[in-house]
Amino acid sequence: MQTELSNHLGVEHAVFGFTPFPAVAAAISRAGGFGVLGAVRYTAPDELKRDLDWIEEHVDGKPYGLDVVMPAKKVEGVTEADVEAMIPEEHRAFVQDTLAKYGVPELAEGEASGWRITGWMEQVARTQLDVAFDYPIALLANALGSPPADVVDRAHDQDVLVAALAGSARHARKHQEAGIDIVVAQGYEAGGHTGEIASMVLTPEVVEAVAPLPVLAAGGIGSGEQAAAALALGAQGVWLGSLWLTTTEADLHSRALTRKLLAAGSGDTVRSRALTGKPARQLRTEWTDAWDDPAGPGTLPMPLQGLLVADAVSRIQRYEVEPLLGTPVGQIVGRMNSERSVQTVFDDLTRGFERAVDRINRIAGRSGQ
Repeated sequence: MQTELSNHLGVEHAVFGFTPFPAVAAAISRAGGFGVLGAVRYTAPDELKRDLDWIEEHVDGKPYGLDVVMPAKKVEGVTEADVEAMIPEEHRAFVQDTLAKYGVPELAEGEASGWRITGWMEQVARTQLDVAFDYPIALLANALGSPPADVVDRAHDQDVLVAALAGSARHARKHQEAGIDIVVAQGYEAGGHTGEIASMVLTPEVVEAVAPLPVLAAGGIGSGEQAAAALALGAQGVWLGSLWLTTTEADLHSRALTRKLLAAGSGDTVRSRALTGKPARQLRTEWTDAWDDPAGPGTLPMPLQGLLVADAVSRIQRYEVEPLLGTPVGQIVGRMNSERSVQTVFDDLTRGFERAVDRINRIAGRSGQ
């Protein structure tokens, strides 16, 4: 599974694995792929430094990257408190009523929310970069369009490639104009924030739109056969995120959530604004249903929705309230029906890739060549 891009980065397989878990990121790189650590949950620079130190010690000298969330445009002088003050009382009451309906306990006195949306704010992302650029990261990815121009320049000054996700060919061309090195074509099937176009249509459109920039295919990919299809469409690699959630190295802190992921089918996800205010694919739960119900107040725009539900999400996760318990995940969840190590996942990916290539060679009359 080698391409020009994987060879340039010095990795054995053109598999880029996005994950919030340092142990998974390191395992992906050790297995011959390219691990990318998601930084959005790190609100304190020391926490990110601790985990990057850990990765350095466990990656066996293999390359890895970091994924941040930075808007290309920002509003100056706005603090988290300013944003909090914009949240209507009607929405706060809806959250409390929904939690009360399912008997979700309060957090213990003094126990802070474990999940905040502050990682989506540019000033937080910039502190993450101040830490990350002290490490030998080989790739900086941005999940919210092209990063600001000064960040692209700073990365390039340190010989760090910059990637950005795109849900359409139009978005991809904007990335190219902004000096981005790699475009991740993220299809409708993917977990998290997605657009409206499916991967089979999106990938070749983006490849054609930004040629000769390398493109990674994302969304609906969880097997070697699907990875081979992505490369056949012109991608130079695949970007996988959901697949790692049920690996043995992942640390979801919830057996109940792991059970739900293992039991879910490909039709058990929904694109909902319930988590952040933008459409994000996640497990369908009674929490997403409540927010998508026309009888409710409706969701708020980003970042208001994320701040509104942060404490509620922490309580749901802390007490494993199964009807409400969910996570961002793509439609590939239907294939995630057993807990496997990252290495086992890679073994399956490479075997499936070989099967697909052999099958195409037989169809083309090239068997044995």
